[in-house]
Amino acid sequence: MSAPRRPPPRRRVDGVLLLDKPSGVTSNGALMRVKRLYNAQKAGHTGTLDPLASGLLPICFGAATRFAQFLLDASKRYTAIARFGVTTTTLDAEGDVVASRPVTFDRDALLGALARFTGPRVQIPPAHSALKFKGRPYYDYARKGIDFPRAPREITIHSLELTEWNAPDAILDVECSKGTYIRVLADELGEALGCGAHLAALRRTGSGGFSVRDAVSLDALHSMDAEALQRCLQSIDAPLASMQRLDVDVDTSTALVQGRRPATTTHDGTYRVYESARFLGVAESIAGRLQVARLVPAPLASRESIASDADASHR
Repeated sequence: MSAPRRPPPRRRVDGVLLLDKPSGVTSNGALMRVKRLYNAQKAGHTGTLDPLASGLLPICFGAATRFAQFLLDASKRYTAIARFGVTTTTLDAEGDVVASRPVTFDRDALLGALARFTGPRVQIPPAHSALKFKGRPYYDYARKGIDFPRAPREITIHSLELTEWNAPDAILDVECSKGTYIRVLADELGEALGCGAHLAALRRTGSGGFSVRDAVSLDALHSMDAEALQRCLQSIDAPLASMQRLDVDVDTSTALVQGRRPATTTHDGTYRVYESARFLGVAESIAGRLQVARLVPAPLASRESIASDADASHR
């Protein structure tokens, strides 16, 4: 009897995939499927989408994971359907109906409410969420009917526009800061208009400088060969496209890699740094000195060379 075939060893993959996540799949579930398709050693997504939601989910592989935080911190854009007149336990279409009320406001009243919700504000996260209190996710307490404190968070609604109004549904275009819960926004709008509301559907259309128009679906990825999968990957510095660029010479790049703080004439700030078009990482200019924030990991060949040299020195 032949031994069972072992799966091929995971390989190093570096880059950013713009995935168009389907609804009905968790963000982590989508990540695992993509990671298997690429047979990648290391990967992570950059901002959870609820199972109900679809749309842009950037996935960072390998060295790109070092810069994932910049996408996590970036503003997001959504197309949302708020359904007025019905509130639910989870504030979205997956929850049980709590109450139903007539929808009596008109388009002008809705536009007025949208204007009041634009700008900086404080939002209390929903009880049914993956945030944690004392090491347990909120939804664990909520499902058991246990009351617990939910810390409010400061968010910003950069823009909130009405795309279509067909009572009781409003299609909204929302651009907001990280950490914003669109289902909480729908619920708050419903209360402000006196009839309640819940989030009927959600699609993320943008994250940082990326657009869902450039994303690829799971079904499309499953039909691709290895070369086509590789062509779908963006460079590891793609999440930093909006950051200031700084080109340095060999001496400066060497100093940064060695952990030193070379002198610079640049203004204070954060930069994506290159040497001869080679991306080095992110550095901060502080009072005339450059300081490393995140570096690209050394290529495997370089690591092996360093290891060989170190072994030789001990012989």
